Amino acid sequence: MPILNILQYPDSRLRLKAAPVANIDDNIRNLVADMLQTMWEANGIGLAATQVDVQQRIIVMDLLGDRSNPRVFINAEVDILDETPRAFDEGCLSIPEVVETVERPSKVIISALNGKGEWFKEEAEGLLAVCIQHEIDHLDGKLFVDYLSSVKRQRIRKHLKKNRT
Repeated sequence: MPILNILQYPDSRLRLKAAPVANIDDNIRNLVADMLQTMWEANGIGLAATQVDVQQRIIVMDLLGDRSNPRVFINAEVDILDETPRAFDEGCLSIPEVVETVERPSKVIISALNGKGEWFKEEAEGLLAVCIQHEIDHLDGKLFVDYLSSVKRQRIRKHLKKNRT
């Protein structure tokens, strides 16, 4: 399984919207396997297909980060069950070495296809709720830094630019 290239902020391709997956075939299953391997190699807990320059609505997660419970969400949608904002420190594989506090709704219900193409619904709160909202934002061309002030975004851009040179 090849390790995929993770796009880095502010790459404009991170702003593209992903299209729904029409058919879960071997190409999609291979992409999911490659995304999981890429996420694990990067020490992440979530990865959206748009982060590896694939404009399809696919998310992989492993909230424990130990490869014991990989999750696949295809064509995922969330409905908010509790709008009470909850603050979490978020990071992102596309914005390395940056962690900022973001507020998101505290409880959601996820509707998605799993890796076998079976629909499921699941209530989520805590880390799962935060992570699924974060990754769906990626599929919609939005990044967690969009929730921050313009001053913080500028500071992050300068920090990343300095570390890349």
